[in-house]
Amino acid sequence: MSQLPDGQTAAAGQAAADHTRQDFWRKENLNFSKPHYRLEKARRIIEKAAGGRECTLLDVGCGPATLMHMLPPNVHYYGIDIAIQRPAPNLLEADIVKAPIGFNGIRFDIVHAQGIFEYVGDVQSRKFAEIAGLLKDDGVFIVSYWNFSHRNPQDYFAHTNIQTIAEFRDDLSRHFTVDRFFPASHNFHQHWPGHKLTQAISMHVNLNIPVISPRLAVEYFACCSARPPRAG
Repeated sequence: MSQLPDGQTAAAGQAAADHTRQDFWRKENLNFSKPHYRLEKARRIIEKAAGGRECTLLDVGCGPATLMHMLPPNVHYYGIDIAIQRPAPNLLEADIVKAPIGFNGIRFDIVHAQGIFEYVGDVQSRKFAEIAGLLKDDGVFIVSYWNFSHRNPQDYFAHTNIQTIAEFRDDLSRHFTVDRFFPASHNFHQHWPGHKLTQAISMHVNLNIPVISPRLAVEYFACCSARPPRAG
């Protein structure tokens, strides 16, 4: 049997790997098809940023687009993900690690990216730059990142971009003005709160607690604004 040239063999192997990765996320995303604590926290932050005005939002790594059904009608939702469950005009299927982040040339009032930057490998900085280019001048970027320095660190096998919170914020600051940076919740175990009372308290507390937060914050949120263009 004749062999393909090396370039074609590599291309075929990469295509198979990409397909496998897409199939993985098509199944994995179903675990987030119902509203959950982290997404409810994100919804509250988004609604505060929207302030009741008509605005557009791009949800990067939207999964099954659960957030779309949680937002008020004044927030016009667009989503992008490697595995779209139910195709729709406002949803785009694309691998954001390989393809530039964007949606038909639209600039957005809000860009939201939750639970995605843990999986972007070594292209984090490039993706920040792409998102910065999508924001309107007064736009807001809302992003989350896992605290890998938690006292009980847990490394999920699919994570490809592991760093400290300080390193993540440092790179974020190169592309945006970080207006707020705070824990989504605190927990001795590296998971969001399970008890209803603890969830209710954590939902309203957006504070960094010295000593405690670096060790017990499960995930951090950052609310960022676009940097003004440099003069000259």
